[in-house]
Amino acid sequence: MRLKADWLNHPGTQMLCTALQAAGFHALFVGGCVRNGLLGLPTDDIDLSTDARPDRVIRIAEAAGLKAVPTGIEHGTVTVVADGLAHEVTTFRRDVETDGRRAVIAFADKVEEDAARRDFTMNAIYADAGGRVIDPLGHGVTDLRAGRLRFIGDPHDRIREDYLRILRFFRFHALYGDAEAGLDADGLAACAEMADGIDRLSRERIGHEMRKLLRAPDPAPATAAMAQAGVLRLALPGADPAPLPLLIHAEADLGVTPDPCRRLAAIGGTDPAEALRLSRADARRVALLRDAAASTMAAGELGYREGFAAARDVLLLRVALLQQPLTRSDLEAALAADGLRLPVKPGDLMQIGLSGPALGNRLREIERRWITSGFSLTRAELLA
Repeated sequence: MRLKADWLNHPGTQMLCTALQAAGFHALFVGGCVRNGLLGLPTDDIDLSTDARPDRVIRIAEAAGLKAVPTGIEHGTVTVVADGLAHEVTTFRRDVETDGRRAVIAFADKVEEDAARRDFTMNAIYADAGGRVIDPLGHGVTDLRAGRLRFIGDPHDRIREDYLRILRFFRFHALYGDAEAGLDADGLAACAEMADGIDRLSRERIGHEMRKLLRAPDPAPATAAMAQAGVLRLALPGADPAPLPLLIHAEADLGVTPDPCRRLAAIGGTDPAEALRLSRADARRVALLRDAAASTMAAGELGYREGFAAARDVLLLRVALLQQPLTRSDLEAALAADGLRLPVKPGDLMQIGLSGPALGNRLREIERRWITSGFSLTRAELLA
């Protein structure tokens, strides 16, 4: 079996592989680039595994005229930039000691050792520079093609090495799993039994993983399974996954790109900004969407106050949270109001002797009349 992907033929990629192989070392692609390549999906990262030690990788790259940066050299990773493309080159590794958050590793000489320490079988597929697929564990390719997400070996052992793998289990199922077959029973049981380990993770790592999950095309089944397994309450206390299927269906009808903030606003949570360490901008957006969805603002006013994109998201949330139908006329009203400006300015009212609180009150009353009129009243009519 051979991997066919555009990135495989990139001149810089082939240059790096040739340099490693000429020095007598393996140059094997692994992980997401191979997994996605076999599925015909795009990939953002190109990862290589090699039996060359990190210092040797640096010397080989520099001798070939490539830029080498020791981005994670304590873990065996060197970033090599070749012809403008970054490659994460990591030495074969095996775990010596783990504590559920980080591992003490030792370098290895065989790809089988490197494969055995990975999380899921579909992530332990390798390919050489010519695209020849290598499956050291023997079932990575078949699991990938069947949409079967399985831990490597005993799920409890893999989770005990890094409790973030609990969250990754649900995210990867949402992205690559067979929805009809459901989640792997052994993996799901292990995640439920060891869910308390999530409390040992940093909120930053949890937030990063949850946002990736909510960015999947349809994370609803995986999120519901998280709730049933007792995982969601630990990752995002107070969250309710029930509105998510309605939101995703409405998004699909409208052809809207998946958005983690919109979906986070749908499932809520006691304090999502703190639980997931959201950025200030994301925290403000989630709060705005939830507050506006619960308000009585009509579609036109939403478009006027928040812009069309935010108004559309609020209308989608109302479908999920309030079972309120989304109509074409609502969308058209929100779009028409986007960018409108109140035709009356404070200076207009100052000219007729208003100032201070009286001016602010009158301006708000004029704005209310203008919105109620469907933004049709003119400046003269508003001032009359």
